[in-house]
Amino acid sequence: MRVRRLALVFAGFSLFGMVAAFGTAPDSATATVQRTRVVEPLAINPVQMPADEAHVFWHEERLQRGDTLAAMLARLGVDAAVAARLVRENGGDKPFRVLRPGMTVHAATADHGDLLSLRFVAGQDTVLGFDRSAEGFKAVEEPASFSREVQFKFGEIQSSLFATADDINLPDSVAIQLADIFGGDIDFHRDLRKGDRFAVVYETFRHEGQMLRAGRILAAEFVNAGKSYRAVWFGSNADDGRYYTPDGKGLRKAFLRSPLEFSRVTSGFKMRFHPLLHEWRRHNGVDYGAPTGTRVRATGDAVVESAGWMNGYGNVVMLRHSGGIRTVYAHLSRFASGIHKGVRVRQEEVIGYVGATGWATGPHLHYEFRVGNEVRNPLTMAFPSAEPVPQARMKDFVAATQPLSGQLEQLRSGPVALLE
Repeated sequence: MRVRRLALVFAGFSLFGMVAAFGTAPDSATATVQRTRVVEPLAINPVQMPADEAHVFWHEERLQRGDTLAAMLARLGVDAAVAARLVRENGGDKPFRVLRPGMTVHAATADHGDLLSLRFVAGQDTVLGFDRSAEGFKAVEEPASFSREVQFKFGEIQSSLFATADDINLPDSVAIQLADIFGGDIDFHRDLRKGDRFAVVYETFRHEGQMLRAGRILAAEFVNAGKSYRAVWFGSNADDGRYYTPDGKGLRKAFLRSPLEFSRVTSGFKMRFHPLLHEWRRHNGVDYGAPTGTRVRATGDAVVESAGWMNGYGNVVMLRHSGGIRTVYAHLSRFASGIHKGVRVRQEEVIGYVGATGWATGPHLHYEFRVGNEVRNPLTMAFPSAEPVPQARMKDFVAATQPLSGQLEQLRSGPVALLE
């Protein structure tokens, strides 16, 4: 055993010697490297600014609640005298009239606070503001320039669709689209369950980094009571675009389940005690409670058969659909622009606004669905589906929608923030 230990010790010394020999080879010749410092001046041509050209500074501020125009302009770096002149000469012009708390305002100023330009986005597609000239300030109105982004959101229902949308910062317009897309299969007034979940891929449009508005849903999935519904958008433009299932079947039903985007059913299709006549009568439609002015949509493509006053119905629109079907929309406060007899309307087109005209005790919409001479319950009817993707366009459909379906698959494993 001792012999073995001595052998290991000598082997270790031999190895160390080899490493040392490898690190420094004996009798190696080394050369001295001469170093020289060279200093060479570089000519830098200074940028010459014209003597009469002022520096331009851009500022950004958000209009606060309770702000005065003077206070906002001061935060934007505008000289007080210039701000006073702008407000005095242009205070009643359109740009100032549409300013609201929360709007972001951009200002270009010169060295000493002279205002050169003022801009802010008004509405969805318009930029308003002022430009300075030799004559003073001139109001301007110009189209907003957009950049398009695609966003993903994933949510789980705890109480309502809108509450979940708020929790995940999903725009209301996208939540409304979601209900519209799946409204033929899911009654969003009655069928939502805690634990239902959804995933959505949608467009947003920005102007100089500021989010202006949400656009169209490109793909979505909604799981209601354990059953999954999926939709993808396909079409060359907004007029011929439609939502389909991923395999090309028409998703949109021939009729919407409800003529209102969101409301509550206050009286169903049944016998009821009439609140004004004080007697039991059959209620031949569905009443939806909603505030006065709520938009009323055509539930299917149709021709306006009549639009006017009709006794207990008050202001009423009657639509004639194919297949001998008519729908009735009563107690309207007013009709939508251009709605009159003979006009063609498309599904979801606004035809009027909720009111309390005729025999109504409060603002609501009375909605009827008639097949021939018989009234039917629109809440329980099985509506036919829309046409599938034409066979001649299936190749284009697959190419356009497969990436969208893949994005939905990614969302199933968790939320994704942004894509582009």
